[in-house]
Amino acid sequence: MISIENAEHYTWGEGCDGWHLVKTPALSVIQERMPPGMREQRHLHEKARQFFFVLEGALTMEMDGQTQVLSAREGIEIAPGVVHQAINASAADVWFTVTSVPPSHGDRVNC
Repeated sequence: MISIENAEHYTWGEGCDGWHLVKTPALSVIQERMPPGMREQRHLHEKARQFFFVLEGALTMEMDGQTQVLSAREGIEIAPGVVHQAINASAADVWFTVTSVPPSHGDRVNC
């Protein structure tokens, strides 16, 4: 059994957290927490296909210049090659999962 209580933890950006729930050569499932006002750098993945799923809060996802706001229990797929950026424009933490096939670490191109 895996949870954020026993998963490998890492930090990114300024105050963001990630937990590797599944970390294999073929599949990555990460649970993340992004504080209010934070955003990741705009980027794309050459090979990885990703699925972001919001657990709690609201996640703004910018993709190729289009913006979508995802609420709890909503998700969005990001195809390889699509420039995207996750943003927490809300006043509360946003909790979400990111599933990547293949894993996205090492496959990132900043834009």
